[in-house]
Amino acid sequence: MPEQDKTEEEIRELNRRWAEAETRGDVAALDALAADGFRLVGPVGFVLDKQQWLDRYRLGDFVTASLRFEDVETRRCGDTAISIGRHPADGEFRTTLIAARDGGQWRLAGCQVGPIGGPPPFPPPGGRP
Repeated sequence: MPEQDKTEEEIRELNRRWAEAETRGDVAALDALAADGFRLVGPVGFVLDKQQWLDRYRLGDFVTASLRFEDVETRRCGDTAISIGRHPADGEFRTTLIAARDGGQWRLAGCQVGPIGGPPPFPPPGGRP
């Protein structure tokens, strides 16, 4: 298998394992999938470090009933891969997963989740008339 195809398959597998582990609330699996410096940016802009993210599941404060990561597009830049997809869950959300090579394997370095909607209105160049 060519190296590019192998890498794409590894990233798809990482994304699949992440979605499954989130759905199961599997703290051990999520811990293994995420790099030590992992950060999550939530749908209203809050930021969680790896332990805070894991604690949501560990303490039962957060439950993911189902998670489908769909329409995923992945780009690679060296030892970093960025996957952008959507997941329907009490609305439509866009999720960006950032993976980085860590010790020869791909691990999650970050995740950002935001509601899907149109861009906000922007003032015309030079300000409002």
